[in-house]
Amino acid sequence: MRLLARVAHFIDRFTEASGRLLAWLILAMALVTTAVVVLRYGLNTGSIMAQEAIMYLHGCLFMLGAAYTLKHDAHVRVDIFYRQFSPRGKAWINSLGGVTCLLPLCAFLLFMSWDYVAAAWAIRETSPEPGGIPAVFLLKTLLPLLAVNLFLQALAETLRNTLYLVGETG
Repeated sequence: MRLLARVAHFIDRFTEASGRLLAWLILAMALVTTAVVVLRYGLNTGSIMAQEAIMYLHGCLFMLGAAYTLKHDAHVRVDIFYRQFSPRGKAWINSLGGVTCLLPLCAFLLFMSWDYVAAAWAIRETSPEPGGIPAVFLLKTLLPLLAVNLFLQALAETLRNTLYLVGETG
């Protein structure tokens, strides 16, 4: 059981560190958005690359930040009944939900996105816009990264809740 708790703790540390690093993308996104607005309305010019950079930053923030959101229990939850459950009841719901829904969903996302992303990498897919970022294949890579990061954090959450149910601290 100690090994399982250590695995969950290691995953939590990775998720926490990556989430804190990703938070800096919010500042970068705000600065690039400000630059786009100043260029467009102040200097009457534009930059397709800067506009696409906002989209890339936004994609990174949300796709790679999903695991951090799960770790901090800040995800959307339909909790009509959940909020009234005891901690043990919540642990049961979280464990069963992880095993039956979240972990299989992550595996499905990884499986379904693999060929899509591999095809983008094979041709080094670029932006269809002139002057756009020539790395659409990197943006598409966020799909399997989302699946892997979320799978790891879902595993940590499931382990922690299961350890709680069997009387370990987790």
